[in-house]
Amino acid sequence: MSFAPNLGRAAAPAQHRVWRFLRHNGLGLFFLTTFLLALAGQAVAGQADFNNQLVTDGMAPVSFGAYLTSSDFTVDVTENWQSEYLQFFLYIFATVWLLQRGSPESKQLDRAGTESDEEQMVGKHGKEDSPRWAAVTDWRGLVYSRCTTGVEG
Repeated sequence: MSFAPNLGRAAAPAQHRVWRFLRHNGLGLFFLTTFLLALAGQAVAGQADFNNQLVTDGMAPVSFGAYLTSSDFTVDVTENWQSEYLQFFLYIFATVWLLQRGSPESKQLDRAGTESDEEQMVGKHGKEDSPRWAAVTDWRGLVYSRCTTGVEG
């Protein structure tokens, strides 16, 4: 009895589950990875700068672990987290293409990418209760469509 055919069949569904997981959780995984890479980069650069300051002052440099547990690292991290505008820009831009299953901020899993004017209800598809700039077709409509959907009206 050969097990090779069964192994091939078992591998295909497992690979499908991995891709489905990545697709359904792309938004969260993207921001988690971005966060961890930024934090690691800040830790490496921060330790180098901190040690340069110590050496300039005639003191001994500290180890990477000692820097990570210092108040200087904590202060630097919290100051960088105050850059809300960059974070919101990245979040808004990423949610056009990346999806997160179960998230109320994410699009439905089958609707990744930009949407049409009809779906966004802009230009001639605007309703009476739509914002004024959404219903016009001049420069204001173009600005509104760029700020809300990223596509031309």
